[in-house]
Amino acid sequence: MSKIQDKFKELKSKNEKALISYIMTGFPNENATLSIVRGLVKGGTDILELGFPFSDPIADGPVIQNASTVSLNNGAKIEKFFKIVKKIRKETDIPLVLMTYTNVLFTHGYSAFMSKAKSAGIDGLILPDMSIEESKEYLKSAKKNNLDTIFLISPNTKNDRLKKIAKASTGFLYLVAVFGTTGVQTKIHKYTIDAIKNA
Repeated sequence: MSKIQDKFKELKSKNEKALISYIMTGFPNENATLSIVRGLVKGGTDILELGFPFSDPIADGPVIQNASTVSLNNGAKIEKFFKIVKKIRKETDIPLVLMTYTNVLFTHGYSAFMSKAKSAGIDGLILPDMSIEESKEYLKSAKKNNLDTIFLISPNTKNDRLKKIAKASTGFLYLVAVFGTTGVQTKIHKYTIDAIKNA
């Protein structure tokens, strides 16, 4: 069982839900990133998503797009990211999930990238643009490196497709609450509630 799965099991035994927090690494700078992480952990975060910036974050709304731009302008590099992860890992044992885009892994090679991610202290990956149809090599490398793969579904994902995605997902399944980019809407729609019940 993975660290993420262990966390959900622990929370379930206490009849609690998971607080999963997200932060863009390198925004507004490295020192602030570490301070924010410490605050999130102290505040009770159960699982921490660490964003690595990408030049074309198609699934993200304006807030994360801006944070991504600032991080890139600050000289974000994957080696630097892994150093930050190692610093975080020295201070906390909560599950750490890397959220980025497929091209970041593809350019480094899936297996090599995931090996470095695991060594740094990453427990799972979220790639918003990774489709289940194109995921064979990704899944193989993740399994080899004992990393959870967290896929996204939307409120209108059909049941047969949902089952395929759920089967490939380990750790947890990420339900996108709204249509379109994230981080803009604050209203919880009926279609989101229905999707949660269906999943």
